Amino acid sequence: MKKDLEIPQVENVAVAIVKEPNRDDDEWGVYLINLKNEPISNVFVTSTGYGEVNGERLKTSTLRHFFETVAPDTAIKVEPIMDFTFGLSNEYWVSFYVGEQIYDKQYVFLPETINPSNFTRIPLLDRKGVMIG
Repeated sequence: MKKDLEIPQVENVAVAIVKEPNRDDDEWGVYLINLKNEPISNVFVTSTGYGEVNGERLKTSTLRHFFETVAPDTAIKVEPIMDFTFGLSNEYWVSFYVGEQIYDKQYVFLPETINPSNFTRIPLLDRKGVMIG
């Protein structure tokens, strides 16, 4: 039964969007950050952008990424992201295993939230950006 399924809470795994160092203003990167004291494995990340700009519905391509293992206290680049997509909702579904337990979480960067007024220091990258944990 559905009520018998255990849905574990995802903790200490985050997605961050940061400006790439020594790059043009429109070059940014999306990073998966494992703040756990143990590795996560069979990591699957699906990304898509969607929303409305100037009254027109827009949707980006859906991209899929797989990482066999992300070591403890490690940030790994998932994909580049262009700043013209910041007016859209940028969604990242992350699924992974810790041991035999599967975890799944949706991270959504809402339109216009990727801007300097929301920047914070991103752990493990030592750069400023926006992070959802």
